[in-house]
Amino acid sequence: MEDTLKILVVDDDKVDRMAVRCALAKADIQMELSEVADGNDAFSILSTTVYDCVFFGYRLLDRDGLTLIQQLRSSEIKVPLVVLTGQEDEQTAVKLLKAGATDYLSKSRISPENLAQVLRSAIRVYRAEMQVALAKDQLRESHEQLIRKNQELERQQQQLQMQNLKLSEASVLKSDFLATMSHELRTPMNAIIGFSQILLRPKLSQLTHQQADMIERILNNGKHLLMLVNEVLDFSKLEVGRLDLKAERFDVSKVINLAVSEMRSLADAKNLSLLVQIDLQNSLIYNDPVRIKQILINLLSNAIKFTESGNIWVEVKELPANRVAIIVRDTGIGIAPRDFKHIFEAFRQVDQTLTRKYPGTGLGLAIIDSLVRMMGGKIFLESKLGVGSMFKIELPRQITLSSVGADVSLQVDDERVFSSTKNSHHSSCQARQASIRYPKFKL
Repeated sequence: MEDTLKILVVDDDKVDRMAVRCALAKADIQMELSEVADGNDAFSILSTTVYDCVFFGYRLLDRDGLTLIQQLRSSEIKVPLVVLTGQEDEQTAVKLLKAGATDYLSKSRISPENLAQVLRSAIRVYRAEMQVALAKDQLRESHEQLIRKNQELERQQQQLQMQNLKLSEASVLKSDFLATMSHELRTPMNAIIGFSQILLRPKLSQLTHQQADMIERILNNGKHLLMLVNEVLDFSKLEVGRLDLKAERFDVSKVINLAVSEMRSLADAKNLSLLVQIDLQNSLIYNDPVRIKQILINLLSNAIKFTESGNIWVEVKELPANRVAIIVRDTGIGIAPRDFKHIFEAFRQVDQTLTRKYPGTGLGLAIIDSLVRMMGGKIFLESKLGVGSMFKIELPRQITLSSVGADVSLQVDDERVFSSTKNSHHSSCQARQASIRYPKFKL
């Protein structure tokens, strides 16, 4: 053994202590040896000093070895204990081992070789026991930590469940509130629009040009406000799954032309060309004509809003597998790739500031997305910043009403396909790129 070992010998017989000391010295063990004659001195010195091993006789003047072992172990004094027994104490030594002794050696067999072997064995056993005890302590501590963490996770889970319940209740209340307020606002708004239209009738009106212009503004702003109110109402119904499609067989080309005619004045006001191309062998489809018109008006409204100059195209064409496509293209400001998914989120706009240039509720595309999903369709988006955007809606010719009413308003999955190419050209080239990219349609 290379390290200097601190060894304590406890025995009331000087001759036995000397025999142990001499044997250890002859064994060539690097050690620092201490000797005491009774159990009290042994307990006292072990309480203050750490030893690598203790040799002690079983029969001491003040107590027996079993009592000393029990006293040491109850005081949490951990040290390898080797009992030195007489020939008649072999059975007693076994009891001592059970009580906590590390090993024993008969005094008649004390020799340098035997004592060194027992010493090494006792230290190895003790160290192994300490490692096992340490591992058990660590395992117990880890187990207690896991129990505490599980308890904390259970508390957090309960809190989350309570918060989710409150959020769910708040969402329902919010949707009910929005639906109620939207419904209540529609009545006076319809009255404002109706009376404005009556005042503008040529046969009944004796208004000056300035008065007619003011009432025209009231009418236009009333229609715009009603559109915003209707968006909030539709969204609140979609959010709680209360919006139903009223499917019927209709001529989709007529609905498309009607929606375009309603939006043409807004396009003309910005000097935008609004072009339409309908390429259908059979224009009859089975769907909700009101919602199809709403989808197209929302797409056209966005296209007109975000296009300062150039063209807007509407295309309707046949697709394989008994499907049709409604496509709206523009030469507007375009959409950055990082905003593709966000623009379909409710109340989300690319510019969220209060001073944003383009107003609106941010519900148009969210409503379109939900309606298209309800119809079993898909949305495709293609866009370049500064060049323009393309929204393509693919719908089955005949929708299945069994899935209508499902809560699909805010899901995000792979049903949308996005595409964008970085534009490395200067702004002066963007108009030419747009004219090449998009086909020109005839009225």
